[in-house]
Amino acid sequence: MKMTLFRVDLPLRHTVGVARESTCVVRSLIVRLEQDGLYGYGEAAESQYYNVPVEESQELLAEIREEIEEYTLADPVAFWGAMAPHLESNRFAQCALDVAACDLWGKMREKPLYKLWGYGKKVPPESSYTVSVDTPDFMIAKMKDQAGWPSYKIKVGGEDAVNVVRELRQHTNAAFRVDATGTWTPDQTVKHSEELKALNVEFIEQPLPPGDWEGMRYVHARSALPIMADESCATEADLDQCASVFDGVNVKLVKCGGLTPARRMLRRAAKWGLKTMAGCMVESTVASSAMAQLAPIADYLDLDGTLFVDKTVADGILLERGRIIYPAENGTGVTLRKRVAV
Repeated sequence: MKMTLFRVDLPLRHTVGVARESTCVVRSLIVRLEQDGLYGYGEAAESQYYNVPVEESQELLAEIREEIEEYTLADPVAFWGAMAPHLESNRFAQCALDVAACDLWGKMREKPLYKLWGYGKKVPPESSYTVSVDTPDFMIAKMKDQAGWPSYKIKVGGEDAVNVVRELRQHTNAAFRVDATGTWTPDQTVKHSEELKALNVEFIEQPLPPGDWEGMRYVHARSALPIMADESCATEADLDQCASVFDGVNVKLVKCGGLTPARRMLRRAAKWGLKTMAGCMVESTVASSAMAQLAPIADYLDLDGTLFVDKTVADGILLERGRIIYPAENGTGVTLRKRVAV
């Protein structure tokens, strides 16, 4: 195989904020693998929270270029296993490489990944649309600008969270999912869960900081709403502990290291009776098209990250008010725009 690395800046349509941070530009690393005249693409967008700079991922992959390019791809799962010892310190780099390999494999097999994996007859859930932290008036305006979605993920933080949701509820009957991004206490979570249930909220995502397992045991026993893990469930190794104190898990490609482990996580979580979400970061179509391949086996979908990006670097899936429209292209469905791949 031949590997090419691209660094791209993804300017956002407007500032995207959660309780702990906000940004107006996302930096991203795109990996292209070439074999037998076919190309596979993967991506890892930078995250302030996880503190993995694009340069670090790019340098690590460059360091193992020889091992990558000596490999002849036949099975992306075997390739992930072969590369894992080199990439354990950086799951973002691991993700970008694995997604590119899966995309290339699908194109070699001349089918979309979701069909190769046997999900072609399953109907994927519809995605939510994220309303990021801002003033209530601006959050309402953002939601109205995206009217017609089946559900909205409301990013909140602090004591005023319920009042914000109450304000938004006056403007839509769609289902709400509330993401506290680890800013609440156990007592706050239990109290808020009772109030949010009355506002047609489906579940609360990551109310406590990751690592507060004692607090989560308290919440799990008392919450009026299901609780979904995000940062508390980064990798396959986290599933065991999460299964006892959460009702579901949000699986993201960069957190776990790519499509190969994400697929395993979704299947294992479902076997344990956990609800599953196929999630995303703010990223380009390269990454969202990859996660869309696993959408049919998830209970919930949060795949709107690419809608916040004001730059198209690749063609792939489209979202029509939450409904996935898969492209005709094989693999993950991605074709990189020519002005990027130079």
